Amino acid sequence: MSRRALEALAIEEYKSGHLTSAELRRLLGFRTRIALDGFLKAHGILLDYTLADLEQERQDLRRLGF
Repeated sequence: MSRRALEALAIEEYKSGHLTSAELRRLLGFRTRIALDGFLKAHGILLDYTLADLEQERQDLRRLGF
């Protein structure tokens, strides 16, 4: 499968709710959420970022000493 076809399929699965942002990021090989966000924005899609996601990131940063 070509990269372009994979991206198109993955975007549709994400938009329909069949993939989470974490699953989409891993499937497409993006190392960070920021990289995925840039990819989605380039395709006119906003990252589904919830308050729970923010709290998880805050906890992760605290755990890492930030």
